[in-house]
Amino acid sequence: PAVMFLFSFVSFYTSSLLSECYRTSDLVSGKRNYTYMDAVRSILGGAKVKACGFIQYLNLFGIAVGYTIAASISMMAIKRSNCFHESGGENPCHMSSTPYMIMFGITEILLSQIPDFDQIWWLSIVAAVMSFTYSSIGLALGIAQVAATGTLKGSLTGISIGAKVTQTQKLWRSFQALGDIAFAYSFSVILIEIQDTIKSPPSESKTM
Repeated sequence: PAVMFLFSFVSFYTSSLLSECYRTSDLVSGKRNYTYMDAVRSILGGAKVKACGFIQYLNLFGIAVGYTIAASISMMAIKRSNCFHESGGENPCHMSSTPYMIMFGITEILLSQIPDFDQIWWLSIVAAVMSFTYSSIGLALGIAQVAATGTLKGSLTGISIGAKVTQTQKLWRSFQALGDIAFAYSFSVILIEIQDTIKSPPSESKTM
């Protein structure tokens, strides 16, 4: 919980700073910066633009890989759950994630062929609904687990090291959890593009 609050605070603070960069010189009538790169170009300029572009595209590549892995893991979880129910828990249900990654990649390629896909008005609504849906499912499952057992098994330091979990496994899971939390706040790379869709007055940064 402490790390989640830390990530939330850092994301809120840096997003607030970034929203101030949408317009140059004046927050109301200044020149608009339609993308993250435009903001860097108008404020910093020079070689910093190329350096920022390289880092941004590298970050986007990492996010794309992360979404592909997350999608394949989710599809595998559904398939494994169905397998467990069909076999009554006797089948270990081992499977490869490769077919699901390929399937997700093909779907992305097909969707990318739709003209002006980013301009579809209902797309943001679907994305918001999906985010609230899976967050609600996770919260509901956690509450149901606590209600069933009557105890909270988690702690601020995670699960205890013992027979089931070694120190190395706990360390690896901690880093994995940190990666998952950081991945959830990757929206900042398109924050200015989102801000560009806001009507003014009042100023876009104030609305954000």
